Amino acid sequence: MDIAGLSTELASISLMTEVGTQMLSKAMDTGEALGAGLVEMMDAAAMERSVHPELGANIDMRI
Repeated sequence: MDIAGLSTELASISLMTEVGTQMLSKAMDTGEALGAGLVEMMDAAAMERSVHPELGANIDMRI
């Protein structure tokens, strides 16, 4: 049994696991920020409708 090779392989696996975990954490943070931005935009749109409820209610079309 090659102890040095085994140790290197375990260290490599540990590093890959840590990198994967950090990347997932960063992706989750990005998703959370995007979700918060989307909620903020929806709140702003709801505020606009409450101030001007007639906006967007009718569409004028000519054929």
